[in-house]
Amino acid sequence: MSEERTERTERSERPQQRSSGPRKRRPFQRRKVCRFCADKNITIDYKDPRVLRSFITERGKIIPRRISGNCSKHQREITEAIKRARNIALIPIASAHVMA
Repeated sequence: MSEERTERTERSERPQQRSSGPRKRRPFQRRKVCRFCADKNITIDYKDPRVLRSFITERGKIIPRRISGNCSKHQREITEAIKRARNIALIPIASAHVMA
């Protein structure tokens, strides 16, 4: 039995393999707050493209919630408003096409 114990301890004392280089930690980032929950005066309306443009990339994609910082309720409202505004051509579906 003493031989079995020494074998087990030898196995557990193996050096652990490390990844290449030290592990980098991200600096603490402040939690994003939903703009619409913080300020109740701002409303989400498909007829106001100025507000909606801040939630669209240059390519015309809707910015995801984890990047914009919106809560899920307001992100759904923004998505619906952007789609409605695109449908009646208040905002472009995509950025200006390059004519070659």
